[in-house]
Amino acid sequence: MIESNVSLSCAWCAGGGDGTRAHLDENHSEHSLSPTGHLVVSVCLGFIGTFGFLNNTLVLILFFRYKVLRSPMNCLLVSISVSDLLVCVLGTPFSFAASTQGRWLIGRAGCVWYGFINSFLGVVSLISLAVLSYERYCTMMGATQADSTNYRKVAMGIAFSWIYSMVWTVPPLFGWSCYGPEGPGTTCSVNWAARTANNMSYIVCLFIFCLILPFVVIVYSYGRLLQAITQMSRINTAVSRKREQRVLFMVVTMVLCYLLCWLPYGVMALLATFGRPGLVTAAASIIPSLLAKSSTVINPIIYIFMNKQFCRCFHALIMCTTPERGSSFKNSSKVTKTLRTVRRANGQNVTFAVASAGHPVIFAPNSGGQKSSSEAERPSPAVGQDTNRPVVSLVAYYNG
Repeated sequence: MIESNVSLSCAWCAGGGDGTRAHLDENHSEHSLSPTGHLVVSVCLGFIGTFGFLNNTLVLILFFRYKVLRSPMNCLLVSISVSDLLVCVLGTPFSFAASTQGRWLIGRAGCVWYGFINSFLGVVSLISLAVLSYERYCTMMGATQADSTNYRKVAMGIAFSWIYSMVWTVPPLFGWSCYGPEGPGTTCSVNWAARTANNMSYIVCLFIFCLILPFVVIVYSYGRLLQAITQMSRINTAVSRKREQRVLFMVVTMVLCYLLCWLPYGVMALLATFGRPGLVTAAASIIPSLLAKSSTVINPIIYIFMNKQFCRCFHALIMCTTPERGSSFKNSSKVTKTLRTVRRANGQNVTFAVASAGHPVIFAPNSGGQKSSSEAERPSPAVGQDTNRPVVSLVAYYNG
């Protein structure tokens, strides 16, 4: 039943040789852009492919050249860069070549392969961003400091991202929907236009589990982190306000770029599937596709080059010097100061702590924000105060 649905909704998948070329040419003639439009698209794809390749290659060079960058959290960032780099190598050159000629060049099998590899690597990037946000949330809200030598949890997160993506992008190869020409016929993706239950059910599931769900995880995780940092800033404004503003900027930037890159593509896919035929034109479909591909350029900038560790190593690479060692340089999971404040919550004293790579700075309860220079100078607990109060470690991953 599934195979018959696919044959009806994606008849070109069953063809081969001349039939495939005829279908692609027919698709091209019906939905082609103007020569100027193809030129603009090819220029955009050339820019995306070139800078996406350079940015992500630079990330890998820095990671493998400087041992100090090889922390568990940075491994997640490298996984994102690997998936983005593979898109630039295995996908973008073919769509660029097709745009320069105004038609798809490598036939049916090439179209299926292109659609699968781009969908797979795109979902890997989306899920990895969600795993990254959740890992940051778990580390900051955990009861203990992050272990900079424990790679097991991060390795599981990376494996989950790639396996989860494979689970959702392999089905079109075996009959649940299919991969075919997209937009003006110079790119290939999931067949958005087929109006069968087989195809529509897959698209709805893909939209929910590979776009909406990661977005919910990202918003929840970063929202909770921002809430925790805001609570700390209320207790010690002078020390925490600047960090709160920096974290807020990072969170807003991450969420907005996620929406900018992927939401238009998701909306376009739903309109093509559930809207009236012809609603999504060639020009309208190619713009969201370009935005989605631009994530390969944007991700390294947001998650890597706004990170001071990588910036120091990049400067050292350019200047052929040894990287400067800052207070946040020893471990990307730690911030530059330690704050300990006590607040009353549900009848218990809860200590909020931000771990430090250097000497801790302690804020005693009811001390008006006065700090002591080391743990040895920590004030004695007040009479009747519970010395076994629970500790929540807020270890920020924003190397400000």
